[in-house]
Amino acid sequence: MEERSEYFTPLESRLAAQIRARLGELRGTEARVAQVVLDRGADLVHLSVSDVATLAGTAPSSVVRACQRLGFRGYQELKIAAARQAPAAAPAPAGDEDDPAARALAETLRAARAALDGLTATLSAADLRAAAAALDDASRVVLLGAGLSGAVVLDLAYRLRALGLLVDAPADPITAQLAAAGLGPGTACLAVSHTGATRSVVDAARLAREAGAEVLALTSYARSPLTETSTLALVAGGQDLVFGLETTASRLAHLAAVDALAQTLLALRGPRAERALGLSADVTADYAY
Repeated sequence: MEERSEYFTPLESRLAAQIRARLGELRGTEARVAQVVLDRGADLVHLSVSDVATLAGTAPSSVVRACQRLGFRGYQELKIAAARQAPAAAPAPAGDEDDPAARALAETLRAARAALDGLTATLSAADLRAAAAALDDASRVVLLGAGLSGAVVLDLAYRLRALGLLVDAPADPITAQLAAAGLGPGTACLAVSHTGATRSVVDAARLAREAGAEVLALTSYARSPLTETSTLALVAGGQDLVFGLETTASRLAHLAAVDALAQTLLALRGPRAERALGLSADVTADYAY
């Protein structure tokens, strides 16, 4: 195999997001194949199935199976998708590569753009409409989120209240479980988790599901304990962790999904939402100079 530069052109955002969103479904050699695909990016068009197998430390047949698990008929279809989405030229690196701050800023902005662009591959209009309808029909909504996802929950809670929904967003995990367990038919629970595997959030969502509530998930991965618990999942692109923390990109993707959900709900609720927004504007006006 011909040795190429150690720097590779990343996959275009939509294809990368499609792959990342399904990483949670893969194990062992299949996960290594997916990582090779992400690492090699657009340079994948120069690699044969045997090349990828060698890089992943597995057999060509495992490469084909991994591609099928990712939603492609085989390696050739994945390779064609990478070729179609390859940029015309690799972007020049931004900032001074020797400056950690400049490098961090450039990488953060690149990841943020990729996460937002990738939403078109992982989040459908049909799912947004279904989630908005579930919230509109609910007599009460409980929002769940822990850690960095808690900021997304606070944003969502504010927006839903402004649209006239009765919302509870407990920050304490025990209180959250009590609130979720107290739901029932005709109510809804929306849980936010980057990994979809935060135990306190998943446990509370399960309690809500057992109580008969509609359970919605906002997460970065198509398969996780949270999506298995939910009745509907909004997938806002998978992103890597940096030093054990979610990257800004994943939260931006989730906040964009929240904005889109609120806009959909506004259109669905019509005059009811407009009246609620008027009341919200009156309240917030008192806090401005």
